[in-house]
Amino acid sequence: MVNRLLIGISVCLMHPDPSRKSAPSKTLQFIEQSTAHWVMSGAAIPVLIPSPHGDTARGQITCADYAQKLDGLVLHGGADIWPGHYGESAVKPQWNGDARRDAYELELLRAFVAAGKPVFGICRGLQLINVAFGGTLFQDLLTQATGARTHQDRGLYEHLFHGLDIVADSKMEKLLGKSASTKINSIHHQGINQLASGFTVEATCPDDGVIEAIRFTGEQYIAAVQWHPELHQPAHGVLDDTPLLHDFLQAAAAVRG
Repeated sequence: MVNRLLIGISVCLMHPDPSRKSAPSKTLQFIEQSTAHWVMSGAAIPVLIPSPHGDTARGQITCADYAQKLDGLVLHGGADIWPGHYGESAVKPQWNGDARRDAYELELLRAFVAAGKPVFGICRGLQLINVAFGGTLFQDLLTQATGARTHQDRGLYEHLFHGLDIVADSKMEKLLGKSASTKINSIHHQGINQLASGFTVEATCPDDGVIEAIRFTGEQYIAAVQWHPELHQPAHGVLDDTPLLHDFLQAAAAVRG
């Protein structure tokens, strides 16, 4: 029997909402199936990591328990980061983020880092990593980042695309080489403002310089992209970023070994 890697995926939180038809009084924890299938495409087993916190919490299981048992962590996309984490107040109420999800994912991230396990962030995951290590965000690129293009269209969703400038001699360039396409999807309205100490930029948007990929410069494997590799479909002529997943899984396998 193949001893496959076990890769944890952080959950999105859907808080109680009286207008919701399904379990309106309950907190729901979920992931998009595309994220699980993306991990499966690398022959690894995705494991949803529920938040141990909330009004129904019981037992002694913590994020550290998952970090000890699993081989790596994928930080899922989703809600904005609470601006208080980087010393700001929300410019608009809708940019206040989800502080409860932040607390859970920050604990999860720190647990995996402490355990020496690889971490890969997707979209919100990139932003969370940057904030966790002392960086800041633009709460809204269009209104706060000079010259920023539109990076989010709720109607188009993953069918909004732009190009990618990969930094020369970066690990990303070594992994992707001379790709046939550098087109990526864009599903975010926030982005990195000040880069966290200890990280390097691996890719930017050619239209406005918005940071699209970062990597930790220390021994720990921590990498993240602003786009959604799990939603890339070859039929759309997008970047084949499969080597990024394989590199992450190879790092997980090396730690297990």
